[in-house]
Amino acid sequence: MSTIKIKLVKSAIKRPADQKATIQALGFRRLNQVIEKEVTPQIMGMVNKVKHLILVVEQ
Repeated sequence: MSTIKIKLVKSAIKRPADQKATIQALGFRRLNQVIEKEVTPQIMGMVNKVKHLILVVEQ
């Protein structure tokens, strides 16, 4: 499967609990961290939910 690189560019502080949980479930621990995930419908749904906090670096 293909992979996607995602970067956390905005903090989850003062965000709703479901958005904080989504950021944590994606595997982010700190700001400007880049993670690589496989492209699945579940991951893309999570990315879509917090698209205002992250940046898709590479597909």
